[in-house]
Amino acid sequence: MDGTKFQKLFEKTVDNVNTVVHGKDDVVRLALTAIIANGHVLFEDVPGVGKSVLARALAQTMHAQTSRVQCTPDMLPGDITGSSVIDSSGGSMKFVFKEGPVFTNVLLVDEINRATPKTQSALLEAMAERNVSVDGVSRPLPKPFLVLATQNPVEQAGTFPLPEAQLDRFLFRLRMGYASAEGERLIMRGNTKGLEVDGLEPVTTTAEVLAMQEAATEVELPTAVETYIIDIVQATRDDAALTLGASARASISLAKAARVMAAADGRMQVYPEDVKVLLRPVLGHRLMLTPDATLRGESVDDVLDRIVNRVKAPLGVVGAATAASSAEGNGSTNGRRRRRAVAAG
Repeated sequence: MDGTKFQKLFEKTVDNVNTVVHGKDDVVRLALTAIIANGHVLFEDVPGVGKSVLARALAQTMHAQTSRVQCTPDMLPGDITGSSVIDSSGGSMKFVFKEGPVFTNVLLVDEINRATPKTQSALLEAMAERNVSVDGVSRPLPKPFLVLATQNPVEQAGTFPLPEAQLDRFLFRLRMGYASAEGERLIMRGNTKGLEVDGLEPVTTTAEVLAMQEAATEVELPTAVETYIIDIVQATRDDAALTLGASARASISLAKAARVMAAADGRMQVYPEDVKVLLRPVLGHRLMLTPDATLRGESVDDVLDRIVNRVKAPLGVVGAATAASSAEGNGSTNGRRRRRAVAAG
């Protein structure tokens, strides 16, 4: 898949999702970026802002097999992975494995923080290894496999905070935010007779998503940009305001997502600006403030701003071919798109 086709498919997918998720173009683009980077997404926001609708819209747009799990405190790990049950058909008694909802392309895990830690851990192997081990047998999951999870950070009664090990397995943490007045008007009109997302038609296929994932790996990551990513991640480990810095998985995640963002802009080379745009969605949930920093009123965003100002971006990364592409007009449009995404992160 060449860069032009990649960009067209990306834009077509975003436009389709935007027909039911109104006024959240930046979040939609970041969510699709995470999916093509073969990562999982955690949507964290207050109830009723469209987290589940966005997750459903992405799944339906890709014509993907999808399952939904509504997490509750009494849910068991087998309710997600599946389990062996007795089958008496055929006149004999035997155990047969019945697949759980995790055996799908897109798994929507609603209110993930309402499940107990034991149940949450059932997702760890699936998210990291793309397979499930039950009764000593490892079973591969369909491709692509993506977890789109939601959680409410405000209501804490009856919830179990996600451990750092599981948070680290989410490529992005995204926040929807409240809709604008015009966006809310469109939402009200679109859902008058039922859920607007129910009528959403697919415009891509899972095979095309897999092809886009493969194409994104071919995007060039210059050594200077690679070093820039490493310097930023290393800086999080040395900052006095953080008790937990970013892991090596964060470096991998930044590189993967930056490649997708470059391909979505029709480029075959990553720019430092791609990395800057992705810092908050990739690193925001991986960093932990010290108690003193929290008391001073600092936030993770403040720390990331300080690190970006301290770690200088490399110069002279743009090659002749990409410079020519920008000169034809792609640069200004894509630059605006990236700046909008910064606000969403």
